[in-house]
Amino acid sequence: MAQVEKRGGLLRKSSAYKKPLKEKVVLMYDEIFMTEDPSKCSPRFWEELFLMKVNLEYLEGKLESLDGEELMKIKENINCLFQHCIQALGEEHPIRVVNALQTLCALIRGVHQKNKSTSGFDIINMLMGFDKAELCMKNLMESLDSLLCAEGSESLKSLCLKLLLCLVTVTDNISQNTILEYVMINSIFEAILQILSHPPSRREHGYDAVVLLALLVNYRKYESVNPYIVKLSIVDDEATLNGMGLVIAQALSEYNRQYKDKEEEHQGGFFSALTNMVGSMFIADAHEKISVQTNEAILLALYEAVHLNRNFITVLAQSHPEMGLVTTPVGPAPATPATPLGTTPPSADVISSVELPLDADVQTSNLLITFLKYSSIVMQDTKDEHRLHSGKLCLIILTCIAEDQYANAFLHDDNMNFRVNLHRMPMRHRKKAADKNLPCRPLVCAVLDLMVEFIVTHMMKEFPMDLYVRCIQVVHKLLCYQKKCRVRLHYTWRELWSVLRLSTNAGQWKEAASKVTHALVNIRAIINHFNPKIESYAAVNHISQLSEEQVLEVVRANYDTLTLKLQDGLDQYERYSEQHKEAAFFKELVRSISTNVRRNLAFHTLSQEVLLKEFSTIS
Repeated sequence: MAQVEKRGGLLRKSSAYKKPLKEKVVLMYDEIFMTEDPSKCSPRFWEELFLMKVNLEYLEGKLESLDGEELMKIKENINCLFQHCIQALGEEHPIRVVNALQTLCALIRGVHQKNKSTSGFDIINMLMGFDKAELCMKNLMESLDSLLCAEGSESLKSLCLKLLLCLVTVTDNISQNTILEYVMINSIFEAILQILSHPPSRREHGYDAVVLLALLVNYRKYESVNPYIVKLSIVDDEATLNGMGLVIAQALSEYNRQYKDKEEEHQGGFFSALTNMVGSMFIADAHEKISVQTNEAILLALYEAVHLNRNFITVLAQSHPEMGLVTTPVGPAPATPATPLGTTPPSADVISSVELPLDADVQTSNLLITFLKYSSIVMQDTKDEHRLHSGKLCLIILTCIAEDQYANAFLHDDNMNFRVNLHRMPMRHRKKAADKNLPCRPLVCAVLDLMVEFIVTHMMKEFPMDLYVRCIQVVHKLLCYQKKCRVRLHYTWRELWSVLRLSTNAGQWKEAASKVTHALVNIRAIINHFNPKIESYAAVNHISQLSEEQVLEVVRANYDTLTLKLQDGLDQYERYSEQHKEAAFFKELVRSISTNVRRNLAFHTLSQEVLLKEFSTIS
């Protein structure tokens, strides 16, 4: 008997004497693309269609192959298919629901492709018809909300989120996606929160839910009242906020782990042995080879949470075991394609405050530490556009954190000391610090380390002035808090305040360094006033090294004779404002994220194989 092959919707016998046969579902699609109503000749047409396994590739390809005029001729059938898909979402048989969801994905993506041309038709009218659009979208959103909130199939919930991501990202500029007006009116915000607050759902769908929320928040955020912004800003449920933080922490931690693995692999290879022999003249090129794709989608979610919701600040300091040191057995994850910007979700959420109790022998971490480590990686090389965007967004997030009173309180808390192993750029004049030598310090020291690291390692011809200014602003805001709250931080400032060295050397930066040195007149006055007094005290009392108490005694005794220049407004700063200064950056960023999320929704990520195993029988 001749074997049967399946290619592009065709059933082809190996015999050369037989014509290729089409799948039944493909024949049914062809009937839809005729001008006649397919249910006229077959009353059970729509009922049978949703029992057929969807051929996404054929359906979407067929839609894309038609020009605008041809598509308008079958508008009534497209409207009918869209409406029957929505009706099928309420069916009891899960296979019908699965097929309806996947058909909707193909319809939305295929029809939206025509909008890029000058065909002149309206997307909403093409899919639903103007007169039925409001009711159709209401029913669609209610069905999706019910499926996401029900205690049913996790695979169905995953497919619902995929459909919503497909709906949101069909246009590069999501603010031009007019269908999202109906998503604003018929909110699924509560369904997203329920996923994040429930550990089993969060493990399966947390990543998609967080990315979806971040994109919805950015729909016309500067032009109208976005209900998702309003609702996100007032969330105060601890389980929900912690759930969102865990999803973000896991995604960033996965990136950090991948980078560390590549770094260790690189250091143990032939190139490492070669550089040991000939020196590190090629160190910069070696570094570029171990770069890992950045995750701007999850970073945007972190930004929106920090910027909009003050209650989320507490999540930054929520302690948990360091993710890289904890392993939890998880089931095999479906293979997903590697995509730019890290839009593929991590395989599993391996942390939970319930599942992983703290262990005294395990280094504790938190979301802020994980974020700082991530930032230290992406800020090393800002030549690549995506890494530049990631680095800028990291600094914007740190700016928001540095302005928050509660965040500053735990950043400067002496009782919250952590050992933060930031990644440092390989440079010829310094060796990499050993992890075991890192001291435990307040978290603000790690933030300052990150700012100083960027400042001293990015002295390049194409000077990243914008990023430098943001680093200085973060340092300034932290210093303002320390002055206001009288916090004395034990920190080595020498690497940051080295302008004096440049001002005394005959180099190209001498003039600029002299101006900065002159601006530090009070610091120099303090040093010049107290140093002789301290040396005299030590000489008179025959003490080689003064204690802290003895130095303070000298300072108190000679403070009245110290003359300082009054500087007004040094502890004041302009607060961060997204709309006035960063709107263009975020529009471009969201456009880039939308494009890459859409690319990640490839045909095989919507495959039915896993779904059909769950629904192997039809009652």
